Amino acid sequence: MSAVVSVSEDVLRRAPKVVLHDHLDGGVRPATVAELADRIGHTLPAQGADALADWFRDSADSGSLVRYLETFEHTVAVMQTTEGLRRIARESVLDLAADGVVYAESRYAPEQHLDGGLRLAQVVEAVNEGFREGEEQAAAAGTPIRVRALLTAMRHAANSAEIAELAVRYRDDGVAGFDIAGAEAGYPPTRHLAAFEYLRRENAHFTIHAGEAFGLKSIWEAIQWCGADRLGHGVRIMDDITIEGLPFAEWLPAAQARGVTSYDDVDLGSVYLGLLAAYVRDRRIPLEMCPSSNIQTGAAVSVGLHPITLLKRLRFRVTLNTDNRLMSGTTMTRETTLLTQEAGWDLADLRWVTVNAMKSAFLPFDQRLAIIEGTVKPGYAALGLA
Repeated sequence: MSAVVSVSEDVLRRAPKVVLHDHLDGGVRPATVAELADRIGHTLPAQGADALADWFRDSADSGSLVRYLETFEHTVAVMQTTEGLRRIARESVLDLAADGVVYAESRYAPEQHLDGGLRLAQVVEAVNEGFREGEEQAAAAGTPIRVRALLTAMRHAANSAEIAELAVRYRDDGVAGFDIAGAEAGYPPTRHLAAFEYLRRENAHFTIHAGEAFGLKSIWEAIQWCGADRLGHGVRIMDDITIEGLPFAEWLPAAQARGVTSYDDVDLGSVYLGLLAAYVRDRRIPLEMCPSSNIQTGAAVSVGLHPITLLKRLRFRVTLNTDNRLMSGTTMTRETTLLTQEAGWDLADLRWVTVNAMKSAFLPFDQRLAIIEGTVKPGYAALGLA
């Protein structure tokens, strides 16, 4: 820990932030879900914004995959019209901006928003319009932000080629790139090779959800077969790392049994990277890590022992993200607060991970550099970090 700075929640809220892994349908305001559901006659499991927010968070914390997935049924249900999509996109931008986020990539699956009769292109255009409206309102409020979309294809479906073409079609109109999401087990990324080959021919960017619920094979295929620019989550890269002579999966419970609650005391000389982990680090492949979400899904045991901290010490290209703000009851400020309180992070660590994210954004180099030099670094300097 390099900076001697007392980090208060107010300071963390004002710190410039960059988020690359944030699901649009996982960050809807509870009050908006309630209002739009009432308009379309969709039945919700709880009444009132506060009770609904509690239900979403409790369901995500339940340990039941069925109940966790049910939460998205209710957000997606109110995202089937142009009006609903525009409003939710606009509000998402405003919420991120109020949280100190200066650049965001927000992902969603257009194929999940067709039940109301919209076509894929209409979905993309509605969301893009909402993002632009949100950016304008945020700028007027003195919290400027830039938001770009990632178009997601579902792993279990057969629409990836069409979604990839849509990402290329709208890349000059606010779409940053492409993603695949959904259950990893049984649905490897190689099922969508045609989409990834098309994107590479078109010089388009893409990330792949990999290494969250499934292990190294998912990561290996995403990188070596599909050519992913970034890894969504990637937390299971730890399966290719040994500590003190033990595979991580064996070292972790042994460390917990002897009272280890953080990675501060781990001797990096005792850490060995396997070939895939070393390749990911050597190639500076960004990992879109989401601590709170990973704890809910069982991919990590605690914030203090979330792999992001050890991977930071090992100088992997880690980035910090929210994943699903509604389901995790989180914000970027909360994620940074948890890391400072439970994992020993300081402002220097947060600036480093923020610069990492901006370096890894699907944005032209000169624009990334402008945000780093013109917004991120001056923002941290204003908080007292030299």
